[in-house]
Amino acid sequence: MPTTHNPLKKKAIILAGGAGTRLYPLTQIVCKQLLPIYDKPMIYYPLSTLMLGGLRDVLIISTPKDLPKFRDLLGDGARLGMRIEYAEQPKPAGIAQAFLIGADFIGDSGVSLILGDNIFSGNLDFFREALAIKQGACVFGYKVRDPERYGVVEFGPDGRAISLEEKPAKPKSHFAVPGLYVYDNEVVDICRNLKPSPRGELEITDVNLEYLRRGTLNVRLLSRGMAWLDTGTQASLLDASNYIAAIENRTGLKIACLEEIAHYMKFIDGKQLAHLITTLPKNDYREYLQLVLDEK
Repeated sequence: MPTTHNPLKKKAIILAGGAGTRLYPLTQIVCKQLLPIYDKPMIYYPLSTLMLGGLRDVLIISTPKDLPKFRDLLGDGARLGMRIEYAEQPKPAGIAQAFLIGADFIGDSGVSLILGDNIFSGNLDFFREALAIKQGACVFGYKVRDPERYGVVEFGPDGRAISLEEKPAKPKSHFAVPGLYVYDNEVVDICRNLKPSPRGELEITDVNLEYLRRGTLNVRLLSRGMAWLDTGTQASLLDASNYIAAIENRTGLKIACLEEIAHYMKFIDGKQLAHLITTLPKNDYREYLQLVLDEK
């Protein structure tokens, strides 16, 4: 983990909306992004990715029904040395809609968007390097067996991206585009000029295609040591929990422990972490944080 923050001060959005119909009846009472992944709510994982990138200003977008639960869980972010805001997505109308909902929050900054059901585990240098890009956009490529389920990027002989397709019937490569994106401020205007797709949504692939057309789209491939987990089905939800459990039980280290990351990234100091620990119930999570503090 680095100890420096992103110098460009990009803002960040977590899109945690949707109906979660594929996970019914699990999502009948609580939204997908609040379901547990082993020992933490799902949203801890994408939030931890943003924090490890040095991003401290975060907008969480969700449904009117679920936003109060996110507020109860994370508050205004002050205890983590962050600023967390919230906005409603009345009905799902595409990933790109997030930039229109969050336009005032973004202001004149660049922005990173992560989907609330995407988990990244491993060395995040690829993300920190993308955040340093001053102009254009950066998306990532991850090799999968079933690319037809995702947005797919095709590369030319020189290794540069030449096309992007959303859930193609005949994928032109095995590289899926994960739900993590980095954009300059042009993304807001691009989204304002988008037309809904045949399924009535503002597609993130269309945003990326516009950057590709302008010649300002960067695509970086994730290394084999990087794990990307998409938790949209019951099977992938279980796989993600088992993956996190295996690593944590093997190493004794927690993945996506927000308080630990806030301390490591110097969002909060030791005294603030010590106070945070006193507010937690007596359990393994509190004991782990106490060990983190004692080791420092």
